Amino acid sequence: MSDYINEIRHNTKMAENFFAQKLAFTLGPVELKAMMKDDKVKVLDVRYKDDFDESHIPGAISMPKYEIEANLTKLSKNEIYVVYCYNQQCHLGASAALFLAQNDYHVMELDGGFKVWVEDFKFETT
Repeated sequence: MSDYINEIRHNTKMAENFFAQKLAFTLGPVELKAMMKDDKVKVLDVRYKDDFDESHIPGAISMPKYEIEANLTKLSKNEIYVVYCYNQQCHLGASAALFLAQNDYHVMELDGGFKVWVEDFKFETT
């Protein structure tokens, strides 16, 4: 490991900032489900429309990543949006979240994506 990485690992302030940001802008399926129940977030599925049509998180809005820019005016800046894509390795969600944040929308990302919702937590889909 490089000296720089070892130095960072011993910097508790950097660790504090990293984990605070992680908690602020990501969430897991249990937290998402609770926030959906309390109507505190809107969920955006940024996967391809065919995959959304096959199965998705209940209440999610289909807005494939490549369509977000064209549909931006359909979203409210007063809502918190949680985006998700296929799995942990899929960057469609992070890319969509970055774009939304750059355009002043409140946004978070579901850690693990749809795969974690379905396979690990076995939550319902539609």
